[in-house]
Amino acid sequence: MLFSGVVQAQTAPSTSATAAVPAPKRQLQALRITELVKLDGQLDEAVWQQAPIATDFIQNRPNPGIPEKQKTEVRVLYDDANIYIGAVLHDVSPDSIMRELSPRDDAGNTDFFGVFFDTYHDKINGYSFIVTTGGVQMDARYSPAGGEDFNWNAVWDSRTSLRGTDWVAEMRIPYSAIRFSKSPEQLWGLNFMRRRKRDNQDFFWNEVKPAVDGFVNQWGELQGLRDIQPPLRLSLTPYISGYVNHYPYNEQGTRNSNTSFNGGADVKWGINESFTLDATLVPDFGQVQSDNQVLNLSPFEVQYNENRQFFTEGTELFNKGNLFYSRRVGATPIGFGSVDNQLRKGEMDQDGKRRPGEAVVSNPGVTRLLNATKVSGRTKQGLGVGVFNALSNDVYATLRDSVDGRQREVLTQPFSNYNIVVLDQSLKNNSYVSLINTNVTRAGTTYDANVTGGLFRFANKKNSYALDGRLVYSRRRGQQFGSKEQIDDQNGYKYQVGLSKISGNFTWQLGQGIESDTYNPNDLGILFGNNNISQYLNVSYNKYKPFWKVNNLYTWGSLNHSLLYKPTRYQSANVAAGFNTTFTKNFLTVGANVDANPVTNDYYEPRQYPLGDYYVRVPANANVDGFASSDYRKKLAWDVGAGVRWYAEDDRLARPRRMGYGWSVSPRYRVNNQLNFRYALDWNLRQNQIGYVNGDLSFSQPLDTAIIRQFGGNVLLRKAPVDVLLGRRRVLTVTNTLSGAYTFNNRMSLTIRMRHYTSTVSYADFVRLGKDGRETLVDYRRNRDNTFNAFNVDAVYAWWFAPGSQVSIVWKNASSSFLEANEATPLYFSNLNNTMNTPHNNNLSIKILYYLDYLMVKRRLT
Repeated sequence: MLFSGVVQAQTAPSTSATAAVPAPKRQLQALRITELVKLDGQLDEAVWQQAPIATDFIQNRPNPGIPEKQKTEVRVLYDDANIYIGAVLHDVSPDSIMRELSPRDDAGNTDFFGVFFDTYHDKINGYSFIVTTGGVQMDARYSPAGGEDFNWNAVWDSRTSLRGTDWVAEMRIPYSAIRFSKSPEQLWGLNFMRRRKRDNQDFFWNEVKPAVDGFVNQWGELQGLRDIQPPLRLSLTPYISGYVNHYPYNEQGTRNSNTSFNGGADVKWGINESFTLDATLVPDFGQVQSDNQVLNLSPFEVQYNENRQFFTEGTELFNKGNLFYSRRVGATPIGFGSVDNQLRKGEMDQDGKRRPGEAVVSNPGVTRLLNATKVSGRTKQGLGVGVFNALSNDVYATLRDSVDGRQREVLTQPFSNYNIVVLDQSLKNNSYVSLINTNVTRAGTTYDANVTGGLFRFANKKNSYALDGRLVYSRRRGQQFGSKEQIDDQNGYKYQVGLSKISGNFTWQLGQGIESDTYNPNDLGILFGNNNISQYLNVSYNKYKPFWKVNNLYTWGSLNHSLLYKPTRYQSANVAAGFNTTFTKNFLTVGANVDANPVTNDYYEPRQYPLGDYYVRVPANANVDGFASSDYRKKLAWDVGAGVRWYAEDDRLARPRRMGYGWSVSPRYRVNNQLNFRYALDWNLRQNQIGYVNGDLSFSQPLDTAIIRQFGGNVLLRKAPVDVLLGRRRVLTVTNTLSGAYTFNNRMSLTIRMRHYTSTVSYADFVRLGKDGRETLVDYRRNRDNTFNAFNVDAVYAWWFAPGSQVSIVWKNASSSFLEANEATPLYFSNLNNTMNTPHNNNLSIKILYYLDYLMVKRRLT
């Protein structure tokens, strides 16, 4: 986050008794105007000189509490439609003003100026509008649930200019970009921020103390806003897009290339002063950044980032309690993986000839949304209300008979409705109570799911202590998809409660929680293992003021203990600690972490349910890792990290000690203020890891059938074995990522990102896992080595040709391969060569968005 050290709960930088007391709130009077203000970054209209001045900013980092030397002067004007911000930022010389260009919402290596509004003055929720010296815009929303959310984008305008040794920022923010009450006289929370990148200094007009918990509650006040009315907030953003896709099938009857054209729109309607409806009709997410695919050897799914703007923008209410994983909406169909089981198999005719079976023609991996709508807002009493709803249509796989060519369709995803309702009441002292309900309803006989959660946080008047907690109930009803078998986890619950000291040099958090064995929020959320009882203690001691040769010091420590909930059995324990600091002269940031774990019982790795009988015993182990990051103001900067995990020897079987190693290096080079490059190399090796054999045992593999019988299975009845096959393996993973960006101006940029990922698994020997963690070596001969390669290129040209309107041209190149047995190779360059020679999918698209604001159109027509 841009202000990660500011927005999050903060701790004291000094021993002063006043360090944890909020600074007095400054006030600034806004000046109403009737004449037009030309937005040109000059501030040469006489009205600017009539407005009161906000100045004498206070440093927040690296030395909190120090008055600024190079003065900043800010004025605020307003009329019936807009609020205007004019700032003159003095400096010592033009060369002292850093001004790298970057894409929207990217600060880059540059100075910037920002304004912050708390329009309901609830001291919890707010907006920021930021502009760099090069005119690049950034905007964000602030809330307890979302923290600092730069995915939020508003439509506003700004201009900047250099004026001798100063630079000037001028902003025009329409009332349609924010929400506020209808009160005749308004009182808003207000703050201004300045970054002087040359000295890595941040300043705020109303002092933001690192000793005080919270961010929005430390802003000043904007007075004098009278007789302004929330406007009709109605905008339409239609789009058209076209795609050309090429994949070298090189098969008769199958085209290598295809094209598609799409159209739709996003609608934004301000229902009233508090609430806004956002809807996307026939959405098109084809231009979002490619996922970072990985080889998943764990018992849990991979959580991918959300890159679709509709699901990242303005969703802070829906993310309360972490019950909403937006990738579930429009995700892989629930029956995607079972299509092969519905194929008519090949068979022998009476004449002894083999008759081929069916083959899969198409099996869509994504569910196309029909629409998605969200209504959200907050009343002047502090009640936040959010309603989200999305609809997806039926999805079918197409199967073709290999003999007569007839095709049939198999349902893989029924028509589905996704719904979320959130009520969030803001209270004093950064406190709140919340109620969240998520629901998935599917057509037909398959199951539906519902999750309801209550959350609270109560802080004392001094914001020095807080009590927080949650209680969540999950409910699922119906049959498994494609089966008559009833869902077996119909009711489940989760609770967590914690007590924290949130102010002062020394802070701590003590908590306990339970997830029942049937708790399952996965239909619209994400779960990494239930059936847990956990206890934790987190402590930290931080110093924010410079001392010795460093600017600050952050330290932390933790104790964790976990039990299986049902049956109640020991799982794990952990002790960990770490620190990081930044040196004063060269702004080199360094840090290190250590942790230690006694013997752990992993009940999830065997994939045997219900949990309790089978577990993988992990020997005691300890880890140490560290990192260093140089000064990003330099043309050439770098990040490096390295770590090692050491395991005790296994006292049950004579086998080599487990070890884990990893290192990374990431240099970045700024050619000039428009062009930059970054490279990242991550290398990770896990030796003698013991884990579930990925791919499991197969009834169709002759070398597997003997093991299946030996482990208590039945090959003829296709009955799964009772015991589990584990393997001792070497896992080597290498990721290379190269990115570059050329920014033509503050509205036009070209970015390219290339990523190659390879992970190779080499098995040495195998064991039979019985109940209570018993392991016995077995003679298993099938080659289970495998290698996964993934390659992606994302090249994006973006041009904001008008506020809220954009043309984007995107080229994507993607390929992946999964090699098994003798084809798998641990050699990196062999994998790279294989990746380059694997058929690639190439996709070229163009998308045009045009922002239409009702008030703007009305003014032009009258």
